[in-house]
Amino acid sequence: MKVLKWLGIVVGVYVVFVLLFESVFLGYYQPSFEDPEGCSSLGEDCGIPMILITTIDDKGQSTDRMVARFVSTDGKIYVSAHHWTRGWYKEAIKNPNVKGEIQGEVKDYVAVPVEGDEFEMVALGFPLPLPAKIMMGFPPKRQILRLDPNVE
Repeated sequence: MKVLKWLGIVVGVYVVFVLLFESVFLGYYQPSFEDPEGCSSLGEDCGIPMILITTIDDKGQSTDRMVARFVSTDGKIYVSAHHWTRGWYKEAIKNPNVKGEIQGEVKDYVAVPVEGDEFEMVALGFPLPLPAKIMMGFPPKRQILRLDPNVE
């Protein structure tokens, strides 16, 4: 009986940790894990590349969300909804005309859902590490958007 009690306490603490990490740290503070000042001209790893994505909801209100971005070898930009909260992703699906800001440069994009072979290629090329999955509470299957430049 003591083992079950301790197991319940551990699970409870973990659930609270995940809720605080997802909602307060990532949701409220929206940190950037990119460090452009720490980069050298040699192309060294500079943290996690980020993009500030601006979506528009049904009422015309814009919402900014800092998300990780990754670029394929052919130069396509992808963002991944791999947390429990996915409001920005749902808004981008409803209204795919989004803005993205990368290191101060704002551009217009069309958010395109990625599926099939392209999804597998991107998911395998940019996997979520186990420590990240643990911190995020083993979220549901990720969804990926490709951000194509809006040429209108």
